[in-house]
Amino acid sequence: MGNVSSPLLPASQRLLEDLGQRLKLARLRRGLQAKQVAERAGMAPLTLRSIERGSATVTMGAYLSVMQVLGLENDINQIAGSDEVGRHLQDARLVPASRSRTSAPLGAGESGSNRQRGGVAKPVAHTAAAPKSASQHKSRLTAAARLARKTLTSGKNES
Repeated sequence: MGNVSSPLLPASQRLLEDLGQRLKLARLRRGLQAKQVAERAGMAPLTLRSIERGSATVTMGAYLSVMQVLGLENDINQIAGSDEVGRHLQDARLVPASRSRTSAPLGAGESGSNRQRGGVAKPVAHTAAAPKSASQHKSRLTAAARLARKTLTSGKNES
């Protein structure tokens, strides 16, 4: 039957193809033959060729094996390192829709308990008011989803 994978959106397929091209360039810069890299990564040369073409049917582990052979395995830490959509959604649930005048804006003189550390927002329990109704909760999440979509589309337009 052959390798079957879930269909990717064209933009996602292009990302995989770009990754494959970058891995091939990294191999060529190091003066390594495809056969050498395939042997060191423990795969068939055909699998390496599929990786360098950006095939979605190759496992992520195989991509990582090639990265390891090329000394690029630590680059895997950059995947999903910046989750802007998730952070906007989290902030929408944690921060009330309107803040009182006596409250300082987020980020200005926050205490250690609600300051962002390592890029992860901490709950602000003493200032966040729970939604009074399901419709308020839904409207906050809808606003966060709109903001997340806007962030994603503006990010794509810049690149």
